[in-house]
Amino acid sequence: MRRGKQHPITVFIIALFCIGLITCASNSTRNQQKKSDIHMTDLPRRHDEAKKLAKELKKKGISDKRVLTAIGNIPRHSFIDAQLSAYAYEDRPLPIESGQTISQPFTVAWQTQLLQLKPGEKVLEIGTGSGYQAAVLCEMEAEVYSIERYYNLYESAKETLNKLGYYPNLFFGDGFEGLPEHAPFDKILITAAPEKIPEKLLQQLRIGGWMVAPVGGRAGQKMTVIRRISENEFKESEHGDFIFVPMQEGTVK
Repeated sequence: MRRGKQHPITVFIIALFCIGLITCASNSTRNQQKKSDIHMTDLPRRHDEAKKLAKELKKKGISDKRVLTAIGNIPRHSFIDAQLSAYAYEDRPLPIESGQTISQPFTVAWQTQLLQLKPGEKVLEIGTGSGYQAAVLCEMEAEVYSIERYYNLYESAKETLNKLGYYPNLFFGDGFEGLPEHAPFDKILITAAPEKIPEKLLQQLRIGGWMVAPVGGRAGQKMTVIRRISENEFKESEHGDFIFVPMQEGTVK
């Protein structure tokens, strides 16, 4: 078959096109490498920021060394939206999905310190939220059970925690009901504010155990420690004023 002669301009255009493809591929590879390098070099900085946050909390009155070590080891930026990442290691609450918040680091540390947690203790957390508090409990070697009423938060917290190497026992359910099938618990931590302590949760505490909860209405709450003295006797003490989102009944799919 006779082949037509290719015009020099056509050959030139084809050559330019090929060079363009090679250049784009090369640029793409370099861009991917840059993104990877930025991500990898960012990790030590974030680690330093977590350590700095722990030191700041110590200055503010957190004295439990195990709590401070846990805060210093956890990448808080992993538990929030990437757009808020710049604020991850500031001592402030931040919004998460479903109108909820990731608590101020001082508040997380204060509640955890009040638990006086020992390694191996069985802890029930009411309100998994972002999963950050559960990570702190895991870092402190607790046997963690955590329940969340919003299904999307339950799923995202599980994914984040597992990616970071934490494997608490997570449940989608109503926090007012607790987890009676796994009771009794050595400690119970409530991360939303009930107007009064749910009776069902009190009954899931072992005798000698205690609960930490912000108790009160929308105007503000008292951080309260409830100790179970005997089958029917409980002792309360208050430990400062806080503001939490209200604790709500039921579940949300």
